[in-house]
Amino acid sequence: MSQPAIPTLYEWLGGLPALLRLTARFYERVKDDAQLAPVFAHMSDEHPAHVAAFLAEVLGGPTAYSDQHGGHPHMIRQHLNRHLAQEQRRAWVTLLLDTADELGMPDDPEFRSALIGYLEWGSRLAVINSQPGAVVDADAPMPKWGWGEVKGPYTG
Repeated sequence: MSQPAIPTLYEWLGGLPALLRLTARFYERVKDDAQLAPVFAHMSDEHPAHVAAFLAEVLGGPTAYSDQHGGHPHMIRQHLNRHLAQEQRRAWVTLLLDTADELGMPDDPEFRSALIGYLEWGSRLAVINSQPGAVVDADAPMPKWGWGEVKGPYTG
């Protein structure tokens, strides 16, 4: 008897439609956040969809972000010289998780642990890449996040 396939984090959370709802609502809320509004004051109307596509790929979904935007090196470029602070990073993570709760996204401990793991890792990487002197590795692989395993640029 074969085991049922374990869903990806992307499948577990509801796929691209769920991520599009999450990022759309999140960036609506960003406008009212004193720490985050200035960071995203000049974001394009497409920004929420781009972030949803990036998260989809990281969490085991389609590779549309890499195919259409250039993968992880492109995301790193978006953070260069932004001078992000830890307070802004924490506000970003907290607001995103609050938005996930508001929208009724899965809140089981296994999923939330994996999601928080990625958000912490990715947002800390964004802060590092936003500081003076940060450079883009043109070959940086797209992070792949799963149920308790990590495959990213620094983990192989």
